[in-house]
Amino acid sequence: MCGRYSLTSRLDRLLPRLKGALPEGLLEHYTPRALIRPGEPVLLLRREHGRNRVDLALWGLLPAWAKDPASHGRPINARAETLAQKASFRGPWRHHRCLIPADGFFEKGHRIRRRDGAPFWLAGLWERWIAADGTELETCCVITTAPNALIAPLHDRMPAVIPEGLEQPWLAAGDGAELRALEPLLEPWEPAEWVVEPLPRAPARLDQSQLELPW
Repeated sequence: MCGRYSLTSRLDRLLPRLKGALPEGLLEHYTPRALIRPGEPVLLLRREHGRNRVDLALWGLLPAWAKDPASHGRPINARAETLAQKASFRGPWRHHRCLIPADGFFEKGHRIRRRDGAPFWLAGLWERWIAADGTELETCCVITTAPNALIAPLHDRMPAVIPEGLEQPWLAAGDGAELRALEPLLEPWEPAEWVVEPLPRAPARLDQSQLELPW
């Protein structure tokens, strides 16, 4: 699974990848984050109404058909193998795929990152829930796949990573053959360009922005 990740890259390094309209205030208020947790707002790139958009959504997907957001579960991960079968993910898989920028993710006291330190795209889904009074809540989740040889000693799942250059095919709405063409992107990625780093021991008191995890 993917339950924590980081985005410590400076905005000037991200902007060439975030090829879409930016939300108001992002340039002024963007802050690198060394530890991003479920339930927090996360940056994502999506395509809607024929345009790429950079937005914020809460991590933990709330289906559009949920009656009560307070009592409905909000999964943070979606298994690649069952996207087309699970009721919560079928619609987003067809129409609401997204890309979540990251530069590391965490498993069992380790941080996994690209060897060159560059940011990368986590494969994701997003959804929009609309209340009776018109209030909107946008949420997302990370797609996971089987682990490669690097991650297998740490966990039996890992986040799917979309290769650079394939952003537009991933974001474009599609069905049938278009969706089947995307399935290879969700297979385990090659580990050669990645490294696993043990995290330092946690100090007595932790700031939420620090790398150390609670396990």
